Amino acid sequence: MHVPRAATSACAAAAAATAHRFVMYYDQWHAASPTKGQTAGITHVVTAFAGSTLFTSDPPGSPTPFVDVATLRTQFDDGVKVCMAIGGWGDSAGFTTGQKTEESRKTYAKGVAATLDRLGYDCVDVDWEYPGGNGEDYKQNPNSGKTDEIASYALLLQEIKAAIGDKELSIAVPGLERDMIAFTPEQVPLIDAAVDAINVMTYDLMNRRDTQTNHHTSVEGSLATIDKYLSLGMTASKMNLGFAFYAKFFKTTGECSQPVGCATAELEDANGGDTGQSGAVTFRETPPVLASGIPDTEKGGVWYWDPSTSYFWTWDSPQFIAQKFETIVKARGLGGVMAWSLGEDSSDWTYVKALQAGLATL
Repeated sequence: MHVPRAATSACAAAAAATAHRFVMYYDQWHAASPTKGQTAGITHVVTAFAGSTLFTSDPPGSPTPFVDVATLRTQFDDGVKVCMAIGGWGDSAGFTTGQKTEESRKTYAKGVAATLDRLGYDCVDVDWEYPGGNGEDYKQNPNSGKTDEIASYALLLQEIKAAIGDKELSIAVPGLERDMIAFTPEQVPLIDAAVDAINVMTYDLMNRRDTQTNHHTSVEGSLATIDKYLSLGMTASKMNLGFAFYAKFFKTTGECSQPVGCATAELEDANGGDTGQSGAVTFRETPPVLASGIPDTEKGGVWYWDPSTSYFWTWDSPQFIAQKFETIVKARGLGGVMAWSLGEDSSDWTYVKALQAGLATL
């Protein structure tokens, strides 16, 4: 049968789009009720989070999913993979315990596998933030006491993958080079080989540990993160570029007329705690300040300094999302994209649509 060239091209384009991963986190703090049409193309939905300590015992603890897996599937394309994320920001205690010995790693992996089977998950996402140190408790539990995690991180991942078999294993990895403590040239090839996909958190590139303003998820910053991982030996096709469905704000000490380099107030106290001078707002909340955004076309991010509050704001836009597809996803041959999180998008799903449009160009 003769197939017209236009039809052939359309089929090829569709096949290319479906070959890329479209990973969406679905978190317990932001409710979402999308239709299948609104979530079209999403290949993986990751529920966040199961506690990291649940899997340190045999039998494991029993997580209580905040959403029924079978019901969740009905909101996405047929064949979507539903994954269980473990850990998250501030929850690393279970990983620290689980990675200690060969026996503890096997126990942890066995518990993860049993839980996936019991609850009907297709995959697991390990959100250990961060192996080797720099987690939320870095002042109470200094990095010097976590050096064993650098080598054991890959070992724990290997055990989990062996235990879950054909089910997929993904990991969430830091976007800031200063947090890549366990991602050494020796360890990255081992980490890379153990997993099926890598969700790169190319956002929060400015946080409360900084003392000067910067974009939290710019094109330039995101590309630098991806290039760092590539230089360490990560496989491009395993990496998913991360997108944030929220804006961040930081108090400054004075007037701020440019996006990079303004002095901030004290954002973190001596114990590593939050001073309340910074935060995040979801796009669903649509803060009026976002209408005043200034595109930084040099670095590829949106910013605004609010004179009434002295808050420096930083966020992404559909314009720069499109640019990230061209200059990062395409240019570096990445395997897909991911976003945190579905329920934080605007009510008209502006950012989901932007990712769908970007994927359609691949």
